[in-house]
Amino acid sequence: MHPRRPDGFDGLGYRGGARDEQGFGGAFPARSFSSGSDLGHWVTTPPDIPGSRNLHWGEKSPPYGVPSASTPYEGPAEEPFSGGGGSVQGQSSEQLNRFAGFGIGLASLFTENVLAHPCIVLRRQCQVNYHARHYHLTPFTVINIMYSFNKTQGPRALWKGMGSTFIVQGVTLGAEGIISEFTPLPREILHKWNPKQIGEHLLLKSLTYIVAMPFYSASLIETVQSEIIRDNAGILECVKEGIGRVIGMGVPHSKRLLPLLSLIFPTVLHGVLHYIISSVIQKFVLLILKRKTYNSHLAESTSPVQSMLDAYFPELIANFAASLCSDVILYPLETVLHRLHIQGTRTIIDNTDLGYEVLPINTQYEGMRDCINTIKQEEGVLGFYKGFGAVIIQYTLHAAVLQITKIIYSTLLQNSV
Repeated sequence: MHPRRPDGFDGLGYRGGARDEQGFGGAFPARSFSSGSDLGHWVTTPPDIPGSRNLHWGEKSPPYGVPSASTPYEGPAEEPFSGGGGSVQGQSSEQLNRFAGFGIGLASLFTENVLAHPCIVLRRQCQVNYHARHYHLTPFTVINIMYSFNKTQGPRALWKGMGSTFIVQGVTLGAEGIISEFTPLPREILHKWNPKQIGEHLLLKSLTYIVAMPFYSASLIETVQSEIIRDNAGILECVKEGIGRVIGMGVPHSKRLLPLLSLIFPTVLHGVLHYIISSVIQKFVLLILKRKTYNSHLAESTSPVQSMLDAYFPELIANFAASLCSDVILYPLETVLHRLHIQGTRTIIDNTDLGYEVLPINTQYEGMRDCINTIKQEEGVLGFYKGFGAVIIQYTLHAAVLQITKIIYSTLLQNSV
């Protein structure tokens, strides 16, 4: 269980970590950072305002136009496009820079949470459908079944439960913030980390997943429940069902419903592993992209447009690669987790073999180990990958949106030079 977007990406900010690195050996103007902001993955840094700079703790900001003792005054070099066009052109470039950063983040968020939601719906329905003969391992069969759902039930069948996914993200972020405020558990990992700090940070993540777990179950039901028999539930139905799951009230469930205590281990295991894999891959990809950018600047072959692209897209690409790899690696565990959460909830899903009709979920797993053994015996190893074609479509769309956004941004920058 995890929020759809990576923890290190706020979608709207401007990160200095992708372009302001002391390791560039003077290729870029040096800027001072506090000890906790060396990692661009954890901290969002706003764009530098002409006449200001990031300070060390205890320093005072110098007057505008006066160079400081520790950081030499770089003059017009702070504005990449200020060349001979004066301050008006520099301000125009800065405005375009901020607007483009906002647009890039918004496009990424839209792709992750709205455009990809039909893929998430079908992927989850295939995962919990133990009746299915067609596993939909390729995107071709997924597109066909999506068309059938849209034809028989309308577009709402593919976007159901989208509001509840935002609620789960909000609950997760809120719970993490509250727990970190009232406990010594660190919400961020500093540059000089140690094993104890890593353990406390992962403990914070685990407690967050436990708090959000009942709401995640309610959101999962909303996304897989067939639109044919689905009532017009309100946007806060997810919150109501989540609270009812905790106190044992609300919609009646069957005796096969697993208690929340038995769901803690698989939920926390999936969430923590997803977070660890995403963070490691994101750091690795960012390191590779930064080295590539550094080498290109040493060769003096980087255009001003490419320099501005390097300020935004490396982190977006790293987030994309991290999310893709973690989803692919943990897909079998996610299948097991969803089946355990949906068991005993009297949920009726769409028939993913035909594209019409409905099927009840009547599994009788005793726990995580029994679920793994049953899937392996009755459905084979590929049974853990039911609906995997939806993942291919989801990240293909995401990559296409990133590429289109990059082309548009490059065109705008070239026209402004």
